[in-house]
Amino acid sequence: MDWRVTSAFILGAGLGTRLRPLTKRLPKPLVPLFHRPLAEWALEACARAGAERFAVNTHHLPETWDGFGNPPGSETPAVFGVNGLPATLRAWQGREVALFHEPDLLETGGGLKNIGLWLHGGPVLVHNGDIFSTLPLERLVAAHKASGLPATLALRSGGGDKRVALDASGTRCMDLRHALGRAAGTHVFSGIYCAERELLDRLPAGEKISVVDAFLELAARDRLGAVVIDEGHWLDLGDRDSYLKAHRELALAPLIHPQAVIEPGAVVERSAVGPGCVVRSGAVVRDSVVWAGCEVAADAVLDGCVVFSGNPASGFHRGEDI
Repeated sequence: MDWRVTSAFILGAGLGTRLRPLTKRLPKPLVPLFHRPLAEWALEACARAGAERFAVNTHHLPETWDGFGNPPGSETPAVFGVNGLPATLRAWQGREVALFHEPDLLETGGGLKNIGLWLHGGPVLVHNGDIFSTLPLERLVAAHKASGLPATLALRSGGGDKRVALDASGTRCMDLRHALGRAAGTHVFSGIYCAERELLDRLPAGEKISVVDAFLELAARDRLGAVVIDEGHWLDLGDRDSYLKAHRELALAPLIHPQAVIEPGAVVERSAVGPGCVVRSGAVVRDSVVWAGCEVAADAVLDGCVVFSGNPASGFHRGEDI
């Protein structure tokens, strides 16, 4: 059986409240992880599972997406959301990326419903925009296609809140958040799943609705699939502690970008420093993240900080966003 999936949807419209004030400058999917937007890591994960075209929903600071990817070819046809608004088309590594803007947040279910006109045949791989993973998603796609079910969730045995209960076979979700009263949670939902058109058909158009409602309908009928994938990295980067931890524990790229300038006499330890940054002589930066184009002044002592605002960081700071 062909395990590949051709279409993927990245959930990117959230407000990113747990990452404030960082998300006052960029929406959560564009926050950099090892000098690349979180969304790009999600696109890459889905591309490894065969995805050739992508949809991303946007809401907060939509103008910041203008620099994402490249303009598409002139022959690319216009696409519209179910709610009637046209998508903005971009290209990433030669693949189509359709940005579906939501003036009013539609939530996880409404956002999925809105891309219905964009979808072709076959399942869609859905990936939360603030999740970093190296899960072998081909296993999810293969399990989903073999099951014949409307949706299949990728689960983990640990690493987060256990809110999903499995049946004895380990291939069906019995309950989510104990909402059906059938069983307590035993596994963690990864924020990644595969879905068929049948799931979209269960969602009302133009409404703000969580996809969990549709999941529960399916679970009540024993038609919500599951596959446990504990291989690979999986991190929810929706809060600053997890964001800083990812830069400490992962080795995705050099922490100091080759286009960053670390002046002689500056001390940079266990910190990510983005392209175009300048860390002045005399500065001390430890266990921190400095976004692209930012400056750390000579008198700065930073410990566990994120430099993001574009204003020069100076003085002593511990556990602050500057």
